[in-house]
Amino acid sequence: MHTICPGAKLIRQPKPEMFDCPSCGSEVEIWTDELKGTCLKCKTVVMRYQDQSCLEWCKLAKNCVGDLAYSNFMKNRNQTIKEKLLEDMELLFGDDRKRIEHAKKVMGYVEDLLKKEEGDWHILMPVSILHDVGIKVAEEKYGSSAGKLQEKEGPGVARKFLLRLGLNLDHINEICEIIAHHHTPGIINTNNFKILYDADCLVNLKDEGRTRDKEKLRKMIDKLFLTKTGKEMAEKIYL
Repeated sequence: MHTICPGAKLIRQPKPEMFDCPSCGSEVEIWTDELKGTCLKCKTVVMRYQDQSCLEWCKLAKNCVGDLAYSNFMKNRNQTIKEKLLEDMELLFGDDRKRIEHAKKVMGYVEDLLKKEEGDWHILMPVSILHDVGIKVAEEKYGSSAGKLQEKEGPGVARKFLLRLGLNLDHINEICEIIAHHHTPGIINTNNFKILYDADCLVNLKDEGRTRDKEKLRKMIDKLFLTKTGKEMAEKIYL
């Protein structure tokens, strides 16, 4: 009978693993509780991915491995998910750099908003990258004027990516729900939705060439943004 969870053994007792440097072929040591190491020969930074673990769904995870180990695992896991989803976006959109860069800009604003607004990183990073993921399918089905139909197609595409990465099903459901309504405020009123919505608006204000009339823009910002930080950022950037 196990007295200690075998699934968490590597988290409590990290060990070194060896990886080949992509630049010179030398072996690079990276511990299992870290995501990167530096090649001693050519100084190239080598990355590894954090695989999924029972810590992502077990209610006793923090008690099992301790707060520090749990926090470090989740940080590494979230970074891995972020990098993998960005790779998926690159493959999906190919030469459509506008869509890819838009997702990265929204992701950056989400990171800024999370410094002051309360939200869930493990929800907001995936949803910031994938919020427009349905536009490609929508345009293929309905033409370039697909508009909000991307909200209809987005959750199905996003779910395939997220399931492949082994995300918690409750988290996947929340991410997909936000994607399904990310252009329609009022249906979902969570902090996570508000942060994603404001981050998207911060990018779109510039991309859509909003009015230069300061008073009109001020009223638009006051009406459009859902968080205090989002409004403050918009005023600082655009007024």
